[in-house]
Amino acid sequence: MPRLVIDTDPGVDDAHAIMMAFAHPEAQVEALTTVAGNVSLERTTANACTILDVLERDVPVYAGCDRPLVARSPDASTVHGKDGLGDSGYPPSKRRLGDEHAVSALVRLASASPGELTLVAIGRLTNVALATRLDPRLPKKVRRLIVMGGAIRGTGNVTPTAEFNVYTDPEAAAIVFDAWPGLTVVSWETTLAHGLSPDRVEALMALDSPRAEFFRAITWRTIEFIHQVLGRPELLMPDGLAMAVALEPGVVCRAERHHVQVELAGRHTRGQTVVDWSGDTG
Repeated sequence: MPRLVIDTDPGVDDAHAIMMAFAHPEAQVEALTTVAGNVSLERTTANACTILDVLERDVPVYAGCDRPLVARSPDASTVHGKDGLGDSGYPPSKRRLGDEHAVSALVRLASASPGELTLVAIGRLTNVALATRLDPRLPKKVRRLIVMGGAIRGTGNVTPTAEFNVYTDPEAAAIVFDAWPGLTVVSWETTLAHGLSPDRVEALMALDSPRAEFFRAITWRTIEFIHQVLGRPELLMPDGLAMAVALEPGVVCRAERHHVQVELAGRHTRGQTVVDWSGDTG
């Protein structure tokens, strides 16, 4: 039974991923920790609560970092809407937040269940980086870290070489990539290679349930953006793909192990995840 902590910045595709986690018959979601990214921390945290309301599930939500470690960065409201959920207009949740900061919650949860939790990081890595600094043994306490982030072959979605989650806090990503040996990266290129086909999207859109209505309401804007801006017929679900890897590891047909570092200083390549494909650097 996968026991999950989801570090997230909802975000339409974050909502897809969270819905997947709660739909899985064996997964147990222990907590949601929120971070600013797709929209502000206030909005991502509110959205996490809204998603739980729609799913009628009750797990703690801990608000985390409201900005990157060093430099300010753009949000993704042009893709996800001003509210982060496709401007879907769902009413504010009355759910109470956990009293702890997300960074402290990550350390506490991992320490309470060493070797048992899978941490699925589907936003920028600010919370995870600070938790790692707070407890350097954290990577040994977490069973598995799965990161949606990075452009492993330089096919970026914010700059020509950088993916959004890494680009918007590259210092945090650098801390995590350096400190967590064996983390699993689900990259932007992997997302591009495994979109959800139009017929599958139509089938989801046609379902009759409150969850399906939520899916329709939050997703149409993203579909239009992907079609018009990216010229793709599929629904790209980067966070959902990372969640699938966490829930059902057997979906991975091919994986490779390489050293990766995050570029921090490049004028044109800041935020790029640089992969040592040939193993030269060690």
